[in-house]
Order: sequence, then C-alpha cells, then structure tokens
Amino acid sequence: MSTDTTASVSSHILDTSTGRPAGGVAVRLSARHGAGGDWAPLGASATDADGRCKDLPAPPAGTTHVRLDFATEAYFTSQNSQAEEQQDAPRTRDSGAFFPEVTVTFAVKPGEHYHVPLLLNPFGYSVYRGS
Repeated sequence: MSTDTTASVSSHILDTSTGRPAGGVAVRLSARHGAGGDWAPLGASATDADGRCKDLPAPPAGTTHVRLDFATEAYFTSQNSQAEEQQDAPRTRDSGAFFPEVTVTFAVKPGEHYHVPLLLNPFGYSVYRGS
C-alpha cells in the first residue's frame, strides 16, 4: 500500500520453461536515497505457490531507487530434483542454474506502486513494470 511519501513494491515470478508460477523463491528488497547512495536492506520474503511476493515492506520516504534480489539457484535445483522424479517433466538443466540470482534495480517515485514481474527460465529472464 502506498502513501504520498512512499512507494510500494510487489512482484511475481513465472517459470516460462514449465509454464507455471515459481513458488518458494527467496526475494530481498533494498533501497537507497540518490544514485550514489548506499543500499539499505529493507526486508525479505519468498514467492507463494502462485509465484507472488505481496508482503514486501514499503520503502522509506526519500527512496529514489529500489533493488529486488531473486535467489533463483535454489529454485532451479529444486526443479531439477522434481523433474528427475517425474519422467515426463521438462528438464531445466543438469545442475543448478545459469543465473543463480537475478537482481533488478529501478527508480521509484513517492505514492506510486511498482509491480515487477520476472519471467524466468534456466537460461534467461525478462522483467517489466506491471500493473
């Protein structure tokens, strides 16, 4: 929820290699004041079974940049284990992930909500500002 002095952030992850939400991915949120400022950790969460991360804390007043860090390696390791158990499941990669983490940095303005979807697969990703 946003106010006149803060922004708000949410995200979700879709695994485009399986066509399903990516649940259980750890997400960290950091913020800074100004392009040269130091990053301050604000909190962490994980995506739910629907791939959504709705409970990230609001950045403090004066925040100009936000960073989301997605821990994707553990997710893909888990997916590989599950694929080995299911004969017809798509195999994502022999081990781990090509991108063990994904970091997305973006500018924010007070009072705005920023929904940042991550479209993820073992060998690439894409992000955009959602609604």
